[in-house]
Amino acid sequence: MHIFFRSAVDPEYDPCNNQSRRNPQEYAFRDTNYAVASRHKNSADRHPAGSGAELISEPIRESNLARSNFLFTSESVSEGHPDKVCDRISDAVVDLYLAADPYARVACETLTTTNKIVLAGEIRGPESITKDMIEDTARKAVKAIGYEQEGFHWKTADCEVLLHAQSAHIAQGVDASGNKDEGAGDQGIMFGYACTETDVLMPSPIYYSHRILKRMAEDRHSGKTPQFEPDAKSQVTMKYENGKPVGVTSVVVSTQHKEGVKQEDLRELVREAVKAELPNGWFPPEEEFYVNPTGMFVIGGPDGDAGLTGRKIIVDTYGGWAPHGGGAFSGKDPTKVDRSAAYASRYLAKNVVAAGLSERCTIQLSYAIGVSKPLSIYCDLHGTGKVDEEAIEKAVAKCMDLSPRGIREHLGLNKPIYERTAAYGHFGRNPDADGGFSWEKTDLADKIAAEIR
Repeated sequence: MHIFFRSAVDPEYDPCNNQSRRNPQEYAFRDTNYAVASRHKNSADRHPAGSGAELISEPIRESNLARSNFLFTSESVSEGHPDKVCDRISDAVVDLYLAADPYARVACETLTTTNKIVLAGEIRGPESITKDMIEDTARKAVKAIGYEQEGFHWKTADCEVLLHAQSAHIAQGVDASGNKDEGAGDQGIMFGYACTETDVLMPSPIYYSHRILKRMAEDRHSGKTPQFEPDAKSQVTMKYENGKPVGVTSVVVSTQHKEGVKQEDLRELVREAVKAELPNGWFPPEEEFYVNPTGMFVIGGPDGDAGLTGRKIIVDTYGGWAPHGGGAFSGKDPTKVDRSAAYASRYLAKNVVAAGLSERCTIQLSYAIGVSKPLSIYCDLHGTGKVDEEAIEKAVAKCMDLSPRGIREHLGLNKPIYERTAAYGHFGRNPDADGGFSWEKTDLADKIAAEIR
């Protein structure tokens, strides 16, 4: 028997009678994003009958990710996608402030549209950072991406800076004072995930989606493929057999390009990038290789679609393979647990897998604004663990201080290391010598394993 929650996600759930109209022995909903198997004896106390999350015991029909043979798809977007332009600008502003004051507070949102950049949000940092400096930072970010188009140009776009001082009411909950430690910058839930599918312990579909676009951007910047423009999207559908990736069934790439480029020529340029990144023999059938399916794509970037910070949270993380707490990362200093605790969750999950304790691991953390300790730590090894999940939960709590301050200090997050995270994923990257992507290190694996033994 398995104990878990019945939810209104059940399509035949009757909210009036708080029960399903299905035969209770033939149906049970289980999905990692909506319902979590409970291992705790006191779950009935926390979810009493009539609460809408009634505990039941019956056979489980597994979710898609628990099946052995299936297709799974993830997408990525390039650094020139309108939303990613905004993420980069916002993170460049975070770096600007942290370079001047490692303890600056930043919550910067960016909007872009045709020849327009708008920055808004709250900051607390050195008065020496002026609006002109912030505008210059935004323009440099756009220039680095490569936008020099009539509808969006780093030099001529109108830039409006509307950043203002952080609310004193928020600051009082976050700041340390007296015997009070630094609290979380907001409430929320954060998830981290790792698996053995790739050498960077990331799911394959999002991993290869990122790599294709990164290769195309590198070729564009180097001058190898001047036909490409900055805005692009990719999508990879992976075939799984016995729970392992065995090939790619389809690839979709839509890329902005210069006027006059023939679609058949563009297709071959994209083909070269895709083949360079997929394993040998994994290129999809020709009829499942889609390049600019709608045809010409000259008008793109913020000139084609408005962009906003924080709208690509699934691209930023695990491509839909693992749960997401809902909070975006970019534009936030590391006191915001939406960012720092998501990094910590990934760090812990990756070290659990690196320690050989499981093939897959999901870690969830939760916080309350102004409270220094996490409210909960949850682990799911997805049936691949060599130890009990409870042992992992206890071990990670002992091996790492998971207070907001503890996370920042352990991972060294009070540094200008964020602009580089804005495209091609915050996870599955190589740690940098200056502290960038520190959450990708596996230096805690031995400690976690020793704690369990």
